Amino acid sequence: MKLLRVGPAGAERPVLQDRDGKHFDLTPIVADIDPAFWAQGPALVGQAHAEGRLAEIDIAGQRIGAPVSRPGSILCIGLNYAAHAAESGVANPAEPVLFYKAANTVTGPFDDVMIPRASQKTDWEVELAIVIGKTARYLDSPEAALACVGGYTISNDLSEREFQLERSGGQWSKGKSCEGFNPLGPWLVTADEVSPQELGLRSWVNGEARQDSSTADMIFGVAHLIWHLSQFTVLDPGDVINTGTPEGVGLSGRFPYLKAGDVVELEIDGLGRQRTVFGASDAR
Repeated sequence: MKLLRVGPAGAERPVLQDRDGKHFDLTPIVADIDPAFWAQGPALVGQAHAEGRLAEIDIAGQRIGAPVSRPGSILCIGLNYAAHAAESGVANPAEPVLFYKAANTVTGPFDDVMIPRASQKTDWEVELAIVIGKTARYLDSPEAALACVGGYTISNDLSEREFQLERSGGQWSKGKSCEGFNPLGPWLVTADEVSPQELGLRSWVNGEARQDSSTADMIFGVAHLIWHLSQFTVLDPGDVINTGTPEGVGLSGRFPYLKAGDVVELEIDGLGRQRTVFGASDAR
């Protein structure tokens, strides 16, 4: 099923989109698509829809928010595509590279994002995002990991490369946690409908193609990432894992970094398309 959240920022309501593109209000069934949702929410929603108990609604003209409420953790994997590692000037990592983003970076898939103050190197990154649906702690094997997935969505793991690499102090979060630096959505597609290693992912800047790859090219696949991370930290329902980006970003030197007025579009097979307009840092 496809789940989304509709409404003003901070006041979104959960919505189901069915196979015919119709939308149904989920507020009589669940409060939100939040950590508590994953205990029984998918089953309750599926049953209510099958029984015709959900009210159809019209969401035309309404804001689409991130498909999950503010996550407890956003765990991000760096250098997870060989071609992207090469364009970054580094060897393939021997094991997953982990960094975190602040939870308040999450924004809607069509919301504007401000270029950070003093930024000269704001960069785009299309990524498959995993939403955890079941606690993952010391998993025995990668084979056990996929049962912990609630669903998948699109993430733009925006980066400010000077902050990340030249002013980092030894880690990346300065360049990853700027305001609005994690557009998510438009939908969350539940795990039963997604083959995570068979997805095309693409990005465009001002209509010009930048990235065009497949999740089949990940160095560490989804199951391995969840299993690996569970050996070091507890993954809770509602947590988000950004799984890395393929080649074709500004860091490569082949394309200019983003500036105010630029439009970035991202797409992943079956997960929809998002569009972000970038503004100047003093535009608020």
